[in-house]
Amino acid sequence: MAPAPVVTLVTDFGLRDEFAGVVEGVIVRTAPRVRVVHVTHGINPTDVLGGMLALASAVPYLPDGVHLAVVDPGVGSERRALVVATGREALLVGPDNGLLLPAADALGGATRAWTIDNADLYLQPVAPTFHGRDVFAPVAARLADGLAPEEVGPPVDLADLVRVEVPPIVVRDRVLQARVLLVDRFGNMGLNARPGDLDDVGIAVGTDVEVTAGEGRFLARRARTFTDVRYGDMVVYDDASGWVGIAVNGSSAAAATGVATGDAIEIESR
Repeated sequence: MAPAPVVTLVTDFGLRDEFAGVVEGVIVRTAPRVRVVHVTHGINPTDVLGGMLALASAVPYLPDGVHLAVVDPGVGSERRALVVATGREALLVGPDNGLLLPAADALGGATRAWTIDNADLYLQPVAPTFHGRDVFAPVAARLADGLAPEEVGPPVDLADLVRVEVPPIVVRDRVLQARVLLVDRFGNMGLNARPGDLDDVGIAVGTDVEVTAGEGRFLARRARTFTDVRYGDMVVYDDASGWVGIAVNGSSAAAATGVATGDAIEIESR
């Protein structure tokens, strides 16, 4: 079955420059009937892990079609350009740098993959530093418009695709040691821990905890939502993407702690 005529976009292009608009323009010029859904262009520059997490979190809620993701620090190098088919009749398009596979997992698993090397599908000339415009956008548009993925290039063994692993947590003396995977625009921090990891160290909903982050130690409570603690207090909660989150009710947890993506966090019951 051909995918629906939809292309969704996840990139690190930002909104200051013309990059995101140009990619949409190429898609619409190539296949005018295709609808474009802008999921986010706010991934931190070259942050493959952040793009991977955003894409995987978003795709279960998006219309099946072609999901184009471009966070591509290896653009113009020997890294492969891919189309990945999934169990939910959706296609993923992007670089082979780990960005796509968790999203494929969220869509029923990767079933087949192809290297994009059919230059007849590209915009010409191809700029070595803007494959999002010249390679990925026209290919995604044609796929959404009914092109068979076999037409983009030769098949790839799924076992050969690059996968980026989320850093593991560490449990020490009933202390959960984690890292910040992302910080959203509200200053809420998403960790590389699942809610069950908190349960495993005895931190149930309603438990008061100490959070060690940056140079400080902060009192918090594991709760269901932000307003389960007082305004200005810290809360440890299960975020909407299934990770452990840390927030401050009415403020920014990242600003309060001075923590950024990649930094270490400890959570310990009081």
